[in-house]
Amino acid sequence: MQIREYRDTDNLQWVRCRVLSFLDSAYFDNVLKEKEHYSNDSIELVAVKDDIIVGLIDIEYETVKGTVCYYSNELGGVMWHLAVLPEYRGRGIATSLLNEAIKFLKDKHINKIEAWTRDDKWVNDWYKNRGFNFRKQYLHIYSEGNECSKIIDSKINNLFICNCFAHYLGDDREEIKKKFKRVHECNLYELIF
Repeated sequence: MQIREYRDTDNLQWVRCRVLSFLDSAYFDNVLKEKEHYSNDSIELVAVKDDIIVGLIDIEYETVKGTVCYYSNELGGVMWHLAVLPEYRGRGIATSLLNEAIKFLKDKHINKIEAWTRDDKWVNDWYKNRGFNFRKQYLHIYSEGNECSKIIDSKINNLFICNCFAHYLGDDREEIKKKFKRVHECNLYELIF
């Protein structure tokens, strides 16, 4: 396996890897048609085996404090994507990608990564097992059909809201979880190195 920088010609394989890697996670419907590009500097790496992208990591990082990270008094980066194809999991690919990214960030005098993830136990355990510390949590709420009217009403006659996505930042999380069928905890982890 080779870890190298992402190239523009990798777009289709990058998207394929991300989509297939997310299918068995709480992000199963967070589908992108093309790779994101960042406003700030970034480290974008792929793991390649037999000319196939089997893993990826994207970290956007700051050159000016407070331009990327959510909670920081120092320069840091935000991990936007980390994915490994299911058939390649358990081989240390995600950890190798993270370690390569950390080497790059250290050379830029950056010693902190923030990462947001949902409530998949196996994903949260991966972060904790690599030294990430839990910082904060809020809820992602998906509502469908009649649930949408609990959140919003259309201001246009005969236009009906069928699906909604919302963030809940309040303290009544258990009550919110009872009101909607699909609610995810969104967790912020931080790694200082």
